Amino acid sequence: MVSAIKREERIGGQRLLLGDCLEVMKELGRFDAVVTDPPYGIGYDGNNASTGGHGGRKAHVKKDWDSCRPDNAVFDLMRSISDNQIIWGGNYFADLLPPTMRWLVWDKGQRIDQSDGELAWTSYQKALRICTINRVELMKDGTQHPTQKPLKLMEWTLGFTEGTILDPFMGSGTTLFACQRMGRSGTGIELDPEYFDIACKRVDEASRQPDMFVSAPEPKPIQEGLF
Repeated sequence: MVSAIKREERIGGQRLLLGDCLEVMKELGRFDAVVTDPPYGIGYDGNNASTGGHGGRKAHVKKDWDSCRPDNAVFDLMRSISDNQIIWGGNYFADLLPPTMRWLVWDKGQRIDQSDGELAWTSYQKALRICTINRVELMKDGTQHPTQKPLKLMEWTLGFTEGTILDPFMGSGTTLFACQRMGRSGTGIELDPEYFDIACKRVDEASRQPDMFVSAPEPKPIQEGLF
């Protein structure tokens, strides 16, 4: 049988795979948690003008990967090969995921003409948690993907998980960058060769940084509640 993995790189403690996540996941073993940020299906996969003055995002070539969202088969497979899941943009997939108590909320720390925050669906039946990380953190990270999340946000997100991590929609590699810094073992899958190369470069940079094995930012219970 021909493998769905078109390319594989092992950098530090991370495994990066190029290919279609639906097919690649069928070849993988089990993971303790999935942490990912899938396409939302809203067409936000590139912009002509920079938004750097507000949130640190720069212009990106539109590639149309956000023209549709993953279907049931992808989410069912993610859930079948992992014990827990955290899915950013979960509000776009509410009809495909079961009810949950714990939503994670990213408060972007600014009140401008863009979204005040973003939501992550989780499989954890615990209280909702909110983290305030100013969107200008993206300027420090250097945005190389239209929907890139701040490194601090992904480190905070990983703090709710244990064990091995899978990110089926790796993008520019922020989840694995955070895994590398925190001494965690992660596997990422990316379909686009350009973003795959960017992710490899970023994870390699993380493996060379002297402040590896940082602790996750302490989750601050700004608000608790039951959803």
